[in-house]
Amino acid sequence: MAAPRFALFPLFALAALAAAAPAAAQRIVTSPRPDSVDVTVYRDTNRHASTAFNRQWLGGYALVSETRRIRLPEGESEIRFEGVAAGLVPQSAIVSGLPEDIVERNRDAYLLSPGTLIDRSVGRRVHIRRTSLASGRTREFDAVIRTGADGAVVLETADGFEALRCTGMPETITYDRVPAGLSPRPTLSVRARATREVTATVTLSYIASGFDWQANYVATLSDDGTRADLFAWLTLASNDETSFPNADVQAVAGYINREAVARQPVEAAPIELRCWAHSTTSDIPLETFEPTPPPPPMAVLQDEEFALRVTGSRVQADMVMSSSPIAVVTAEQETLGDVKLYRIPEPVTVAANAQKQVALLQRPGVPVEMVARHRIWPFTNGATEPANRVLIARNRESDGLGLPLPGGPLLLFSETESGRPMLIGQGQIDDRATGEDIEVWLGLASGVTGTLQLPNRRAGERDYVLTVTNDSPEPIRYQAEFYNYGEIETDVPLGRHDGRPVWAATVPANGTAVLRFRKER
Repeated sequence: MAAPRFALFPLFALAALAAAAPAAAQRIVTSPRPDSVDVTVYRDTNRHASTAFNRQWLGGYALVSETRRIRLPEGESEIRFEGVAAGLVPQSAIVSGLPEDIVERNRDAYLLSPGTLIDRSVGRRVHIRRTSLASGRTREFDAVIRTGADGAVVLETADGFEALRCTGMPETITYDRVPAGLSPRPTLSVRARATREVTATVTLSYIASGFDWQANYVATLSDDGTRADLFAWLTLASNDETSFPNADVQAVAGYINREAVARQPVEAAPIELRCWAHSTTSDIPLETFEPTPPPPPMAVLQDEEFALRVTGSRVQADMVMSSSPIAVVTAEQETLGDVKLYRIPEPVTVAANAQKQVALLQRPGVPVEMVARHRIWPFTNGATEPANRVLIARNRESDGLGLPLPGGPLLLFSETESGRPMLIGQGQIDDRATGEDIEVWLGLASGVTGTLQLPNRRAGERDYVLTVTNDSPEPIRYQAEFYNYGEIETDVPLGRHDGRPVWAATVPANGTAVLRFRKER
């Protein structure tokens, strides 16, 4: 009887190849999946809070801890932990719970794919099945693969050399077996010894690249602009090939001294077959050449139903834009030395190549102040510039907060008379410890302008004159922060901000405010 063969195209039979029994099958112990898993995600500390994820290259990482129950035979055996993260850093892996020490540890880096099958079969005999388009008859013959998948795959047959799929006829490569070293899923293997047959509960812990997280804040301003309902999502992102269902998930904020490790390849490049076209341009419908329309604008909350599964209940999008937020269970914050840990209280799935949002915090009625602010620099004579809108809050328990706030973007909404939320500003919150002030710069306040007039020294003038104009029908709170002036002299009291003088004033509706000051020599 001829040996069984497995087809490259289609791919539904590839997974069965990994189960092909080797000679020492009785000495191989396979753990297909963890019984439980814990995932702790660390942020990319080189990415600023205002910078969005690069989903193709996530600079954070995760600490994955898996618990698996395995049965070991007596003597030496190979234990294969399947379904680990593809971005696993091999030197970080720790295996505990085995009855004796580990003899050897290996990371099976290459996944089973069409490209890796060809690359690992160069110089080996394979089987070709080719069907004639004219007669419909199928011809089968053996061939030897002479080049890899990164280009035209060259085959040697009894008739000579040819490139795969360049005959103009449908054809398929089939293999008698899987080349050594390929696995249908990322796998870590270890060799261990046992003096007797035993069932062990093993813990596998490792660091994996390809993860990141951040906080995403949504604030809804009250009608009088003095309070805001603050809600935050904890956004987790993974570009790893492995999913972790029902995982206990934590996120860590802070700076960890860790050297970046390049990610190991897990599969070959896609197969590129360079041959003549099987069709002519006249055979291709015209709409094929029409440009693809742009995707719709990204929703504020990224979820196909604009609602997310959060701690067992469905949280609607209007919950985070309403002046009356719905109570939800949020992440639990813990302190671990100099870093902060945010624990999600219920198991969630960290899906492969996906992004997930869960509730991080909810604080209704936080006292806030909206001000228009200028940064005043010397030697800008006669320049008229719009002020910046800044939302200010105090991170104190008495002001409705009083907890470490991880950095992330913020969307500011206000409700219209019809009750619909309206986006009125966008900025970001930097990492803020308890007790610090929070300042969110929301863009320019075009109706508030400032003009600085420098003194004419030749005419004996000494005073700088700052004139602020407000074209709004409402009075506004205004601040001028003086940069590189040192100490200044003025007849009105000044405040301080980050060691710099600050002039605070209320500019009347459709009016002006003027400050005269002198720079100390």
